[in-house]
Amino acid sequence: MPPEFTPVTAVALPAQSRIANAYASVNLADAFSIRLPPNASGDPEVLARFIFSHQAPWVGRLMRVRDALVAGFGLKTGKHLAALGGSASRSRVGIFKVYSTSASEIVLGEDDQHLDFRVSVLCTGEPASEGGRQLVVSTVVHCHDRLGRAYILLIAPFHRQVVRSSLRSAARKGWPQATGA
Repeated sequence: MPPEFTPVTAVALPAQSRIANAYASVNLADAFSIRLPPNASGDPEVLARFIFSHQAPWVGRLMRVRDALVAGFGLKTGKHLAALGGSASRSRVGIFKVYSTSASEIVLGEDDQHLDFRVSVLCTGEPASEGGRQLVVSTVVHCHDRLGRAYILLIAPFHRQVVRSSLRSAARKGWPQATGA
């Protein structure tokens, strides 16, 4: 199947993900999966950096609108978060802080006044197996107050479209190759 037709599928939050039990209560939890080609990297950090650096142009425009709307409510803006990491920071992937890494998963996120969130980029399966490898991007959000809950209710549909679009864009661009592939 050509990469531009690789489907992105909503899936259950993977039980093996470190974010599956990150919070005692969650206000948003979702996960989306895409099949990786056999020669693609299985390094979750490489894949996360690739996904966040190859997003569709409309995602950047949507983030600028979001930033303009939330700046006065105590939520961190994309511009603020980008300034924290610098371009070569290993402690951030795009605008997200790195919380943990393993051979199969990187956990990113941010803590804020109104909400905390974690994003997992998890690579499952084996290239030669029948189902091949899957890349699962999961998000969990824990809100601290009404403003956080209102924000999540408003942005949840956009968030889901951004995740789906980001995975499709990365597939169209062509996943980074595994070392030695």
